[in-house]
Parts: sequence; C-alpha cells; structure tokens
Amino acid sequence: MEEHEIVTGSVKWFDPVKGFGFVIADAGGPDILLHANVLRNYGQSSVADGALVKIAVQATERGRQAVEVLSIEVADVSDGPVLDDFEDIAPEVLANAVLEPARVKWFDKGKGFGFANLFGREEDVFVHVEVLRRSGLSDLQPGEAIAIKVVDGTRGRMATEVFAWEMALKD
Repeated sequence: MEEHEIVTGSVKWFDPVKGFGFVIADAGGPDILLHANVLRNYGQSSVADGALVKIAVQATERGRQAVEVLSIEVADVSDGPVLDDFEDIAPEVLANAVLEPARVKWFDKGKGFGFANLFGREEDVFVHVEVLRRSGLSDLQPGEAIAIKVVDGTRGRMATEVFAWEMALKD
C-alpha cells in the first residue's frame, strides 16, 4: 500500500461544476488538488472556501493530490454578518431546531438562494447561500439528499443549518 502524507490546510476554492478545487497546506508548499470524487467519498458534493480540512495526500506526476478527506471543519465565521432573517428569532429557537431529512428542489449560487423540500412534506424551505457557507458547503445540486434544521422565519420556512446527508447520519 502506498504511503500517504496527512496534511491539514484550508480550501482555497472548490467548484462543483468543474469537479475540483485546491487546498492550501498549513505547512506551505504547492496547492493540493481536491477532486470532486474524493470529496464525494467523504459524503459531500461541495465544500466552502476557507473550510479547514485534514486530507491524505499523494505526490503524482501532476503535483500533489488529495486521495482521502479525513475531516472538514467550517471556518470561523463568527465575525461575519448574521442574516437579517434570523435577528427576530430567539437564539434558543435556532439552537433547538430539529435536524430533518430533505431534498434540494433547486439552488442558484449566483442568486444566493434556493429551496429544499422536507421528506414527506410539500412546502418549500428557503436555503440562503450564507447559511450554506456557514454550514461548510458551497453549492447544492437539484435532487441532492441533505439534512437541514428549519425554523419559521421572515420568508416562511427557512433552513438555519445544512448538512450533507452522509454527515448527518454520522451524528
């Protein structure tokens, strides 16, 4: 079995449409290729820019490439603006929102939002790109299975957190 180097770093960028992105190692050096298939094997279809990752890396003729994602942590976004939509919702309501299975109806990263449907229900749940980013994801695909925490907000039913389906099952 080939030896892999374990590297910690942050996601420079990841584009699920292109199917790849790059990680900047904490220890420096050239960028590390992160292919969509490696990310999918971890259970996610996208990852937010700036997310902290621990990956297994191998050297190839074309440079360093991630061969396995070991962990992903959301970058600290506590200094970022809170969504205006959540300002009038009590913190305990947000904290106690239940994780529910859902499927992405559509999501447009350019518009900054999309909608999902909770399993067994017809009403739409609004998903804002900022909620997605704070959840460590960068994009969603139509039909993708996810788990979301939902509250009643200014725009109706709104996602407060979004998880890749496989990651929600690990909790």
